[in-house]
Amino acid sequence: MQARLVAKDIACRRGERLLFRGLSLACEAGDAYHITGANGIGKSSLIRILAGLMQPFAGAVEREGAMGLVDERLALDGNRSLGQALAFWEGLDGSRDPGRAIQLLQLGPLMDVPVRYLSTGQKKRAALARLINRGSPIWLLDEPLNGLDGEAQKTFEALIAIHCSGGGIAVVASHQPIALPSPRILDLARYAA
Repeated sequence: MQARLVAKDIACRRGERLLFRGLSLACEAGDAYHITGANGIGKSSLIRILAGLMQPFAGAVEREGAMGLVDERLALDGNRSLGQALAFWEGLDGSRDPGRAIQLLQLGPLMDVPVRYLSTGQKKRAALARLINRGSPIWLLDEPLNGLDGEAQKTFEALIAIHCSGGGIAVVASHQPIALPSPRILDLARYAA
């Protein structure tokens, strides 16, 4: 698994407001970054820029390796059962061991439940299962612990550690404390415009 993610002197503008500027980071295989800062400072915008879903106002981002994103938008069809919704993505993503994520995140009893009836935490666990099944070396996670109970939080923290120990990269934007392996902390307040 080869992974690399570099941001060089990037700035983010939303509407007429410059959120941050002069931000650079370099992620190599095994790195874990924790992006911190107050609400509205640009954590989610930074994740979107790194994912290529939003252009930086200035600077550039270089990526090597496939990326997987988990944010507040659940990319699962609400009218399908969880099993059907995950199977759709497993086919597209080429998942080799979809049962592993379902077991790790304790989703087995929910496979026949329509996605729209899942709780917030269950939906988040489903999104995490899709991320694991995708096999992307770069994980971009925007508030991944929101809606998860304590046990599910610990499970996901352990999965991030396994991912990084295998050469993956994890960039986590979170206002909550999160246990990451040898985290590099990036406080967006340092780059506020």
